[in-house]
Amino acid sequence: MSLFSKKNEGCCRGGNCNAQTMQAAGKSKSGSASVKILGSGCAKCNQLEANTLEALRTLGMNTAIDHITDFTQIAAYGVMTTPALVVDGEVISFGKVLKTDEVIAILKKVR
Repeated sequence: MSLFSKKNEGCCRGGNCNAQTMQAAGKSKSGSASVKILGSGCAKCNQLEANTLEALRTLGMNTAIDHITDFTQIAAYGVMTTPALVVDGEVISFGKVLKTDEVIAILKKVR
């Protein structure tokens, strides 16, 4: 039954997978203590970034936020629905915009 057979298209579906892009995705995923927003740069992704930045300010944390828009790097985290919040290399939330209070609670628990 060819209906259920897997297509061998690679992880990027568009043929953008190569050793260099996969290495960059791996480096991004294993990065040091940080906060990352995964998403294309849409309004929801930008709102999550703003809420996270406000949460960091409220907690007095001097942590930079990286906004990852490269879908190869996003896929390396196993995220298929954006926006996503990553803290210290671990996906904390995906597929919704967290409110500032929710991000504060998460950051208190994680750090």
